[in-house]
Amino acid sequence: MEKLLIEGGIPLRGTVRISGAKNSAVALIPATILAETPVTIGGIPNISDVGVLGDLLEEIGGVVTFNGQDMTVDPSKMIDMPLPNGKVKKLRASYYLMGAMLGRFKKAVIGLPGGCHLGPRPIDQHIKGFEALGAQVTNEQGAIYLRADELRGARIYLDVVSVGATINIMLAAVRAKGRTIIENAAKEPEIIDVATLLTSMGARIKGAGTDVIRIDGVDSLKGCYHSIIPDRIEAGTFMILAAAAGERIVIDNVIPQHLESVTAKLREMGVQIETLDDQMIVTGGNDLKTVDIKTLVYPGFATDLQQPFTSLLTKANGTGVVTDTIYGARFKHIDELRRMNANIKVEGRTAIVNGPVALQGAKVKASDLRAGAALVIAGLMAHGITEVTGLEHIDRGYEDLENKLRGLGARIWREKLTEQEIEQVQNS
Repeated sequence: MEKLLIEGGIPLRGTVRISGAKNSAVALIPATILAETPVTIGGIPNISDVGVLGDLLEEIGGVVTFNGQDMTVDPSKMIDMPLPNGKVKKLRASYYLMGAMLGRFKKAVIGLPGGCHLGPRPIDQHIKGFEALGAQVTNEQGAIYLRADELRGARIYLDVVSVGATINIMLAAVRAKGRTIIENAAKEPEIIDVATLLTSMGARIKGAGTDVIRIDGVDSLKGCYHSIIPDRIEAGTFMILAAAAGERIVIDNVIPQHLESVTAKLREMGVQIETLDDQMIVTGGNDLKTVDIKTLVYPGFATDLQQPFTSLLTKANGTGVVTDTIYGARFKHIDELRRMNANIKVEGRTAIVNGPVALQGAKVKASDLRAGAALVIAGLMAHGITEVTGLEHIDRGYEDLENKLRGLGARIWREKLTEQEIEQVQNS
């Protein structure tokens, strides 16, 4: 086990390049199961979630190869082998294997997914969609069993706008017989990215990115090359980081339209942002006004950026209110920020942040992926050295974070934990 050490108070400057989207990659990789010839995904991020999904595809007979930033999957010899345990429990997005394997094999056995502990995130809308398409779904000994004689298109209304359910139903429906209509569908850019891949493979999909998606099933899908979109959450994290600890940072390889909500809030605080075709230039400052944020489904403020933004608000003048309507339990980072002298209290789904305060370096622990990003940002602002443990969470979603930060001038490095520190972390 390792810890991340950050020496705070150093103004950052330079250019950082954003990697391929983690939230796309974890859906695009399972989607390759649906093809019958090799699929190559370009720009794939080098993160642990990608490695786990690659291993899972190999478990069911796929051949996975990497060439630089290209990931190629040959699905031609895959079989419908059950995956009830093991690596499926390491990440939430393993549930996409359900839709992909159901679409190709008409059956699947997938263990209940793991990932970050953000409170209950039920998959009832996924199951509702699978059942509407003709599958029988049962929960047996902690695994989801899906079986169908055949899949038939259906009209499916999602009771809750869900990215995961929208994508999973798409994966199952592209090889169903007839037309499927998903109503109240999620609109995230990652859904468009998955639909683009599936369309290149031969699927017939219209309406991705709107709240009604129409899918006409096809008998087979072929391989193709697909270039992944940039990671809007990583880009938003670096925008927040630039506002918190930067002088002038150029954020390269972005789609500015995907970042409009965070851009608007940063400008409201007084942060200078210049938008180019595929770059954002963020100039940090010390006289920031506080703002209120409320997380909403896309195109609203992303829940994945709530935790990093909370760290920034400790620097702003006044009282800011952060409300998370998506994941009410996404405030585990607050106790850690308090260890660093933050003045924050939590009331239900809301955190109230009073600033500005001078953050102090401390020993803190990342409880989930975006909490880890929040603590790194806090460490870059703080006086002294901050030690962050729980790095397995950060490694799930941020590619080469330390080197990217060092390229901006940050003093940040990893060290092995001592046996005594490992025991302390495990008991905390």
